Amino acid sequence: MEHIVLRHRNIPGLDKLDVYLANGGFETFKRVVTSMKPEEVIKIVMASGLKGRGGAGFPTGLKWSFLTKNRPAYYVVCNSDESEPGTFKDREIMEKNPFQLLEGIMITAFAARANTAYNYMRGEFWPVAKVLDTKIAELRARGFLGKNLFGTDYSLDVHLHLGAGAYICGEESALLESIEGKMGQPRLKPPFPADKGLYGMPTVINNTETLTNVPLIVARGAEWYQSIGVKNSAGTKVMCLSGHVNKPGNYELPFGVTLRQVIYDHGGGVPSGKKVKAVMMSGASSVVLSVTDEILDMSLDYDSVAAKGAALGSASVIVMDESVDLSWVILKTTRFFKHESCGKCTPCREGNYWMLHILERLHSGEGTKADVDLLNSVASQVQGKCLCPLGEFAVTPVLSSLKAFRADFDARAKDAAKPKPAPAAKPTPKKEPMAGND
Repeated sequence: MEHIVLRHRNIPGLDKLDVYLANGGFETFKRVVTSMKPEEVIKIVMASGLKGRGGAGFPTGLKWSFLTKNRPAYYVVCNSDESEPGTFKDREIMEKNPFQLLEGIMITAFAARANTAYNYMRGEFWPVAKVLDTKIAELRARGFLGKNLFGTDYSLDVHLHLGAGAYICGEESALLESIEGKMGQPRLKPPFPADKGLYGMPTVINNTETLTNVPLIVARGAEWYQSIGVKNSAGTKVMCLSGHVNKPGNYELPFGVTLRQVIYDHGGGVPSGKKVKAVMMSGASSVVLSVTDEILDMSLDYDSVAAKGAALGSASVIVMDESVDLSWVILKTTRFFKHESCGKCTPCREGNYWMLHILERLHSGEGTKADVDLLNSVASQVQGKCLCPLGEFAVTPVLSSLKAFRADFDARAKDAAKPKPAPAAKPTPKKEPMAGND
């Protein structure tokens, strides 16, 4: 199929400006600036059905329409923090298709009436940022960024901002705090960024993959985009496939493809022909699903995955085969979230500490089945009580694993019933040799 955000797979050298221009690059941005009004752009994106690809799945055009009117300044921020374990799509876009991302940011800035846009990148992406800075400089030199663009009164510049490797800065308000030079901790909401965002001004914040869709949507129209995918989930989604698969990687596929197709047709199946035991649909923070034929044949779209009690989110699909102990997986995810908690709110700060403490006790051989019950109790008390989604992300895999794979946790308890040893085989009586005739 034709790629939309991973177009570099169809067009070699798309990371070069001349190649991008030869393939229609920045024609849409020029048309938007010279002949369209911001509300017209918002209307197209809203009609397309594009939803946020960072995890929340909120309608993009609707989000843009929430901007408070008649303010002295507006900002656009692209969230390229991408710190979720199991997620690696945004980096490929920035490395291989950077100009389409930048054009998406620029069109969004015009729609938001913003003259300044930022791309916020996780600190570990500094080599990517170094290259992306040269791409932005090329656009300034060619007249695609700067003052009075294409002879109009519209001006725009784009800047990169590197974080310091904190997972919490993927949360939009913590990201804004980081850009402003403050500690990366979430803000109380309301007010929301659309009203008071960066520097107290109305701000649009969208994920990298989301904004990379925008140039083709505006160029080809909402109906074209709606023709791809399924109802309520228009377009394509980059699936980050990892774990126990023969061919891990990024796969851009239309919404409506099944999990079975992703794992077996695109991912090449499970090594050694083992069965799939569990999947996490959106990285380390997601519901752990016990895999049955029904789950394998599930349509990968927002509504169908939600109907199974999970969320498609960023579509960072982690596959676990039948050899995996889910209590070990949850030990790993909880250690990550405990380390990344900003500590601002008590339920997340203390809850992650105690969940990790209990899990480590279980894995050291000192835990009991009562500790498994305690783990469930602590996670349940954290749920729904945190300042930002990180606390929810931390307990989601814990609670879902305890529900679907309680036996994996109980088996770690020192008071768990141990399998009885197999009875010793009875010795086979020796047969006396038959007397023969000499």
